[in-house]
Amino acid sequence: MPLDDDITPDATTGSAPASLIPPLDRTAVLLDIDGTLLDLAPTPREVWVPPELATTLKQLHERTGGALALVSGRSLNDIDLIFAPEVFPAIGGHGAEMRLQPDSEAVAAHAPPLDKELKRRLAAIAKLSPGILLEDKGYSLALHYRLAPQAEKAIYEAVSLIRAELPNAPIEVLPGKSVCEIKHSGFTKATGVLELMTHEPFRGRRPFFIGDDVTDETVFAIMPDYEGLAFSVGRRATGVAGHFDGPGDVRAFLARLLDDDRDVKLS
Repeated sequence: MPLDDDITPDATTGSAPASLIPPLDRTAVLLDIDGTLLDLAPTPREVWVPPELATTLKQLHERTGGALALVSGRSLNDIDLIFAPEVFPAIGGHGAEMRLQPDSEAVAAHAPPLDKELKRRLAAIAKLSPGILLEDKGYSLALHYRLAPQAEKAIYEAVSLIRAELPNAPIEVLPGKSVCEIKHSGFTKATGVLELMTHEPFRGRRPFFIGDDVTDETVFAIMPDYEGLAFSVGRRATGVAGHFDGPGDVRAFLARLLDDDRDVKLS
C-alpha cells in the first residue's frame, strides 16, 4: 500500500487515502514533477511522461476547474517541453516564475537571475568530472552528478569555497537527489505557492501537495495554513500526512481520485 494507514492523527485508521481529499471542485492539486510524478532518469532530459499521466492531469485540471499546478525546480519552458503538447498551470524555477492558466503568459515572481560572473564560476565546477552535467535555468544553476556519484563531495566543497569567497552573495544551495543546485535567495517553492493561492481558481481552496525532495519541504510546511495536506514520496518526511513509495504509486493515486465518489471528506 503506497500510503501509511495512520497518515494523520485525525484520520480514521484504515481509511482509504482518497478519503482525505476534499471534493475536487473545492481542492487545489499541487504536484512536484521529478521523483514525484515522474521516475528519475540518468539526466534531466531523459525523463519520460507516461501517456496515462498526461490524461490524468488533463482530467484533474478539468475536474478542479483549473486548480491544478505543477510545482518544480524546472523552468516553465522545460516543463512545457517534457509535457508537450500538454500545457498546465505551473510554478517554475523554485518559485521564480509562474503561469496561472495554460493559455496565459508566464509571470516572473520578482526573482533576479544569478549574477553572470557568479554563474560562470559555479559552472566551472562541472569540469571536475566528465560525468557532471550542467543545467542553466536562468534563476538557478544545477550540477547533476548522477553519472558521476564519486564527484559529490568535490562539488559541494567547490561550492562552499565560492560561497566563502563571496560571503555577501545572495545565494542559496539546494542539495537534491544527485544534484547540487544554486539559486538566488529570497524565493522558494513555498513563496511561489503562497502567491499562487491568492489567485483564482486556487484562492479559497484546500490544497494538497505531493513532493519528494528537500526543496519540497518549504511547501510541506505551509499546507496547514490552508487546512491542506502534504504527502512525501520515497521517504517519510517531517510534517506530512503520509508518504508514497514511488512515482508509480502517486500516478495510480491521482488516477483513483478521478474515480472516487468524493463522499468522504476531510474532517
